[in-house]
Amino acid sequence: MSNNTNNGNNGNSIRRHTITALLDNQPGVLARVVGLISGRGYNIESLNVGPTQDPTVSRLTMVVPGNDHVLVQVTKQLDKQVDVIKVTDLTKEPFLNRECILVKIAASRKDRSSIIELMDVFGGDIVSAQADALVVQLVGEQDRIADFLNLAKPFRILDVSRSGVIAMAKE
Repeated sequence: MSNNTNNGNNGNSIRRHTITALLDNQPGVLARVVGLISGRGYNIESLNVGPTQDPTVSRLTMVVPGNDHVLVQVTKQLDKQVDVIKVTDLTKEPFLNRECILVKIAASRKDRSSIIELMDVFGGDIVSAQADALVVQLVGEQDRIADFLNLAKPFRILDVSRSGVIAMAKE
């Protein structure tokens, strides 16, 4: 899995850090966590949160671009929060990630078969067909989603809705 963009060596490499945190499932916790991260000037590229098997606990998954210093600062700040139970950096260990996207693609009669073929290659589904467009759904790893979007560009992407990344350690 290639989550990284290398712009240097050692701790100066800019990479996409995938971080999960178990949080108390209470009103305002997510707002405090997001405010904490963005208030320190760090960008959140992807954010997803939902309850776990324990309804009193939510799992937050976020992708934060930056060097190792950014990762250390984000995890330290999260660890200090009373409502945060556990923080895990998945970036340096084997992990699974998935994202769901809906994409509306301009689809002339001549392009429809090519778009359908592209969806077959990526294992996606056509969820709506209109006279001049198709809405497709795809679930997969971040890199696979990015590959699909790059290949779909020539057809003219009209709209995209993304779920945000969810992730879990393999072990």
